[in-house]
Amino acid sequence: MTPEQLARTRQRLEAFAAEIFTPLARCDQRAKGLTYLRGLLLDGRRKSMQPMAERLGMDHQGLQQFLTSSTWDFHAVRHRLAHRATQTITPAAWVIDDTGFPKDGTASPGVARQYSGTLGKIGNCQIGVSVHAVTDAASCPLTWRLFLPASWDTAQATDP
Repeated sequence: MTPEQLARTRQRLEAFAAEIFTPLARCDQRAKGLTYLRGLLLDGRRKSMQPMAERLGMDHQGLQQFLTSSTWDFHAVRHRLAHRATQTITPAAWVIDDTGFPKDGTASPGVARQYSGTLGKIGNCQIGVSVHAVTDAASCPLTWRLFLPASWDTAQATDP
């Protein structure tokens, strides 16, 4: 979406953000949520903090802090998103899916040598598991989690 297209949808986006981010207690958090949504919608290959902040003409630290350090309940926001999605597409079915994210190193959470359908083989990757609402014409992720392989389970590793 170009900045011009985003400007034309401003009122709808602000109304959507107000609905979705209502559970956030502080107005500055709700404002950061709207800014983050704007960054996700703008054209650009990379959706990480620095490139998004550059496209928005702002410092990336505010967005980074909102996502990683700010205390807000993502469950409540995710629940509102799921509710809105199921009202919009009226699901015919629910799909549980996994997606592999190839990784070069081992520092990211959940990275291990494991089978990935994305790779079509065993490789060094993370696996995300998601639940989608689907119809013949639409699909929407409702919830998702990072799968942690046994090698990342420190409680299991220390049990006799």
